[in-house]
Amino acid sequence: MERGELNPAAGSTRRMRIAIVGAGPSGSALAILLARQGADVTLLDSGRRPALLVGESLVPAVVPILRRLDLEKETASFSRIKPGVSFIWAGADRVSVTFDRFAPAVFPYAYNVPRPQFDDAVLAKAIASGVDYVTTRVELQPAGSGDGPELELAPQTLAATPSLSGQQPDLIVDATGRARLAARALGIPARLGPRKDVAHFAHFEGVSWDDVPGQVRIARGEAGWSWCIPLQERLSIGIVLGQDDAAKLGRTPEERLERAIAADPGLTFIAGWARRVTEVATYANYQLISERGHGRGWVMVGDAFGFVDPMLSPGVFLALWSAEQLADALAPWLGRRAIPTQAELDPVLTAYEAAQSEMLSAWLELVAYLYDGRLAALIQAGRSWMPANPGPFKRAMQQHIARHVGLLASGAATTSRYSRGLLRFLGRYGLRGIKPAELAIR
Repeated sequence: MERGELNPAAGSTRRMRIAIVGAGPSGSALAILLARQGADVTLLDSGRRPALLVGESLVPAVVPILRRLDLEKETASFSRIKPGVSFIWAGADRVSVTFDRFAPAVFPYAYNVPRPQFDDAVLAKAIASGVDYVTTRVELQPAGSGDGPELELAPQTLAATPSLSGQQPDLIVDATGRARLAARALGIPARLGPRKDVAHFAHFEGVSWDDVPGQVRIARGEAGWSWCIPLQERLSIGIVLGQDDAAKLGRTPEERLERAIAADPGLTFIAGWARRVTEVATYANYQLISERGHGRGWVMVGDAFGFVDPMLSPGVFLALWSAEQLADALAPWLGRRAIPTQAELDPVLTAYEAAQSEMLSAWLELVAYLYDGRLAALIQAGRSWMPANPGPFKRAMQQHIARHVGLLASGAATTSRYSRGLLRFLGRYGLRGIKPAELAIR
């Protein structure tokens, strides 16, 4: 049977062959879920991974997915519990949020993870699930014209994958992150976000910590913002700012991070006498959503589909959520070992793509509230609106608004129409004369 046919003869019990390219969190999590449901899964990856990866702080909505993957206990063994986030807008203007405040609608905690260990744990679980893991340099190429698949494994990649026996898979999943191999092979552009920031970060030991253990610290600076993410034995410190502002700090990432810490009194207190124990990692131009997330015989997951921003830490959640959504969409064929026709598969992948695009767009919208100052302005407006001893109505309104912002920022209901509509309404009519531009992160 040619792969382009995508439906076997009557009575065939062949399992659906799925090749996942990329063994990061999205690819490995998808491999686990598909293998459990009976798919014939090949996971291809270069085997190379940088020492530091952005995405060390998780949102609470990740924890139920970790439980589904049977990975929470192992994740907890090398990670630190994250009770919440502290936002520092300027000087003593500080807002500390804990997730348990919004329980049970929001999971009451999350984790701060060393990403290489976390990624290794998800990959190991995938291999233990029966996935065929192949370490090779992967190349994808257009599959030619006609009604068959758009994308295929290049001959050298197919030859390096004995489990496929020289046959192209029924479905190729691009989980290659920002490399976006499918998009590059097919010339698919991406919609870029409004910010063109650069992020530099490293791990430090011997810090002075002035917050709750595990609490993530986000601080607005004169230019850009900084993060502090407590791990078990180290503190991840990062700066995010426009490329012109970054260049003013120095020529190298090391100079920029060192000078940013020295120029910020809060960071100086925390890390002024600390020791940097890793190289300084750099990420740039990361806000994007792919113009197309699937086609005949292929689909994207995780960062290959889109990446939002380090702000609010949605990256790993979006990666795992996309894997979960795609696995659930494919489940009807995996359970009965039936290979879907292209006509059957296309509406399923179209619905998946729409859901993923909506989720990415919702996170980008939420992040914009922090960058343009509207969220900080709403917090200040709320303070001025609340007396020292508020009555039942005002107290109930405050709790209602806080709950829905928590639902958005935790991942529990980021695409909720009501929660998003409430925030939009307040951002337009609830600022009580406070100017967001004065609180914006430039």
